[in-house]
Amino acid sequence: MPENSPRVSKGPAKKSDGDFDYDVDYRQHDLRKEPELYRVGRGEQGVLLVQPYKGEILPHWRFATPDAARQSSEKIYALFLDYLAAGDFVGADMARKFLQMGFTRARRYANHKGGKKYDGPVPEDKKGQSGAHGRAELPRQPEDPVKAESARIFKAKWDEAEANEEYAAMKKQWKAQYG
Repeated sequence: MPENSPRVSKGPAKKSDGDFDYDVDYRQHDLRKEPELYRVGRGEQGVLLVQPYKGEILPHWRFATPDAARQSSEKIYALFLDYLAAGDFVGADMARKFLQMGFTRARRYANHKGGKKYDGPVPEDKKGQSGAHGRAELPRQPEDPVKAESARIFKAKWDEAEANEEYAAMKKQWKAQYG
């Protein structure tokens, strides 16, 4: 990106070639047609940006109850396997990120009623980025057993995805080729 170009995203600036690139305007790109633009990044980075996968996976993502989490994680894992069968690493990795996000969001709601983890509003210049941004973390409340069970369900499917040998090989190759 040229020095004087405005940043497209409010996400963190890229520090290395392996970081998810928040400066790509993903609304303008179909990463099934331009997969070389994709970077794995860390954790769930880019999960709500990369199209067409966001549009394909997000409608199935639910964690409010264990039944919803079970149906959701099974559907998303089936999509993960479909993407692998098609040789579509980007789709498989996005499905893996949605499984991870199901776990992390359900855990947040298990620990913090209403999902509010930090005290006060997100600073204007940090909207769209995750993190405390100088705000104090609110104390954990008694665990919500329903959300904790939803988290366990997503964690099991996320672990299953991470343990998939075909996925692991594709991920290793992708990172070697694209960072």
